[in-house]
Amino acid sequence: MKPKPFVPETLEGRPEFVRDRTDGLVWHRCGLRTLYADTDRSAVVYHANHLRYFEFGRASLMRDAAYPYREIEDSGYTYPIIQLGVNYYHPLYYDDRIWIYTRPAQLERVKLRFDYVITLAEGGEIVCTGFTRHCAINTAGTPVEVDPKTARLWEVFPS
Repeated sequence: MKPKPFVPETLEGRPEFVRDRTDGLVWHRCGLRTLYADTDRSAVVYHANHLRYFEFGRASLMRDAAYPYREIEDSGYTYPIIQLGVNYYHPLYYDDRIWIYTRPAQLERVKLRFDYVITLAEGGEIVCTGFTRHCAINTAGTPVEVDPKTARLWEVFPS
C-alpha cells in the first residue's frame, strides 16, 4: 500500500509550520535523528518507537503553541491515549534524520485527536502516518471537558 502524496511547503515567516500542497492542510513540523537505542536486532527502528516520535511531535506542537504539556498537567488535566493507529510505509535506521508533522485534527467535548506524518528529512519519503485519540481526565481520573487552553489550540492553529 502506498501513502497518499505529502508535499510540505514552509509557511512564510513560520518555519515550524508547513502546508501540504496536495490537500492544503497545515502541519506543525519538528526534526529528530533516530537513536541507536531505538533500533532492534535487525537494525531497523522498532515499530513501537514511532509512537514516541508522535509524542515528541505532539509535545513540540504544544510547546510552540505556548502551552506545554507540563502546564496542562499542572492545571489538573491529563490526556491519556484511548485509541491510536499507525500505517508503516518505509523503515527507519539508526541516525536517520526525520521530520515529524503533527496537527490537531478533531476536537470533541471530552476527546481530541492528533494526526501525524513522519518523513525522511532527505528526500521526503513517507515513513508512516498515524493518529492518537485522547480523553481529557482530571486528577481523580474522571473524564471531563477538554480544558479551555487546550481547546484554544484548535482555534489558533494556522489554517
